[in-house]
Amino acid sequence: MEKILVGLKRVVDYNVRVRVKSDGSGIETDGVKMSINPFDEIALEEALRIKERGEASEVIVMSIGSAEAQQQLRTGLAMGADRAILVQTDTAVTPLGIARTFKSIIDRDGIDLVILGKQAIDNDNSQVPQMLAAIWDRPQATFVSQIETNGDTATVVREVDAGLEKIEVDLPAVISVDLRLNEPRYVKLPDIMKAKKKPLEELALADLDIDPGPAVENRTFEPPMERERGVIVDDVAGLIAALKEKGLA
Repeated sequence: MEKILVGLKRVVDYNVRVRVKSDGSGIETDGVKMSINPFDEIALEEALRIKERGEASEVIVMSIGSAEAQQQLRTGLAMGADRAILVQTDTAVTPLGIARTFKSIIDRDGIDLVILGKQAIDNDNSQVPQMLAAIWDRPQATFVSQIETNGDTATVVREVDAGLEKIEVDLPAVISVDLRLNEPRYVKLPDIMKAKKKPLEELALADLDIDPGPAVENRTFEPPMERERGVIVDDVAGLIAALKEKGLA
């Protein structure tokens, strides 16, 4: 196996409390910490471990979005990726358009394995890996918590409703990863400095020979309803009475 491609999405950091803008036009991002989608960070860590075991020669990180996504790509390079690709666009891209963009880079660079996070913590679609596998006409393994590569195959453990499932897929393939796969490494200052010298290629989405699909327009955003304050009861009888009062028992 030669090349592994990993997708990195720029999202609001998972430790930050998400706030809706006062006019309901979107999520407040001014002055808000942005980070790599946590599932994508796990995907990158696994790709780096595969390379460190001598089972791949190059790890490439890729992001689709505004120029600000360079920050997350540079973090990926600091973690150990060899080079980065930023496909720039200032408009929202559908999961199908994202999958088609990845397929364009796969065809251009001759990718052997794509590792993605199972979902992004902002939209929670969990669609891109499956769509990419279908467009690429290659095997897929989703919700993976363990990966072993062996030449032209990969053996993975999937987290499914009934427990764990172990399957083998032929490479090239698309793998989407779950939280329990690994613990991403800590990025040190010397690695950040070295990352500045690594190549970061910038492309315009409009220049790629793909159909990004229909545009998606988000009309309005609303915060979730505030939860009612809890009630403390003295015993089981009090709990039953409180439930009956709310029509729940």
